[in-house]
Amino acid sequence: MAEPLTIRYVTDRDFAAWKPLWDGYNAFYGREGTTALPEAITLATWTRFLDTAEPMHALVAERSGQLLGLAHFLFHRTTTSTSDNCYMQDLYTTESSRGTGIGRALIERVYTEAKKAGAGRVYWQTHETNTHAMLLYDKVAEKSGFIVYRKLL
Repeated sequence: MAEPLTIRYVTDRDFAAWKPLWDGYNAFYGREGTTALPEAITLATWTRFLDTAEPMHALVAERSGQLLGLAHFLFHRTTTSTSDNCYMQDLYTTESSRGTGIGRALIERVYTEAKKAGAGRVYWQTHETNTHAMLLYDKVAEKSGFIVYRKLL
């Protein structure tokens, strides 16, 4: 029988185990090698997760002492509601643990944390080629129909 899965907030002791997940997430989206995020961004992001004054949060999925996935989310105001929105910016599970319910468990925990914080909505983005993840997303949320535009500055 498999050990139980725990979804919890990161602690300062998790950096060494969180970092390979973060690197895997970034590599999935093409940020590796010469296009990798600068280490200063990774360290600033990590520091924000541990700062209770920051609106950014990090959850990890842990089984048998191993971190198998992460979810990063933040709260922000919106012009269309008096309650905050919750943006799940990053969701990642190790390749070997995909399809085992870890992604769903992380999303459900983000939903729980958003409800506790009084958020009116949880939303996220994924790349159009991320069809495997969209099989899950289509079960746990609805597509908004919006298309994302951006300009890097």
